[in-house]
Amino acid sequence: MIQRIQTVYLFLAFAATGILMLFVPLWTTSAGKPFFFMQDQLYTVLLGLTTMLSIISIISFKKRQNQFVLNRLNIILNLILLGLFVYRSLNLSGGTEVSEKGIGMFMPIVAIVLLVLANKAIKKDEDLVKSVDRLR
Repeated sequence: MIQRIQTVYLFLAFAATGILMLFVPLWTTSAGKPFFFMQDQLYTVLLGLTTMLSIISIISFKKRQNQFVLNRLNIILNLILLGLFVYRSLNLSGGTEVSEKGIGMFMPIVAIVLLVLANKAIKKDEDLVKSVDRLR
């Protein structure tokens, strides 16, 4: 359901990991060339998984518990991705390879915040349904 707030949060998380990462470089190399996530196979696979989990979570709006679990898995994948970005930018031969960090490195943080907000909204909906069931 598009009118639910968690769907909006999930769509924004999808946009941050799936759409914006295509246009925003992760960092700029010392040669002055932008480094996109598609240049590394591991980053491509992890971003593909997070994008796919966001889409599956949007589609499974009738099963709130499954949606909640998928969002938690997506948060874990984004944390792993963020850790890999930070490790790569700080650990490559004294930082000579990465001359300037781009905003693309921080997109997993945006996605994590949006997924946490979506989980809060899902929990709120689940509590509302349980309270209505008690009144019957």
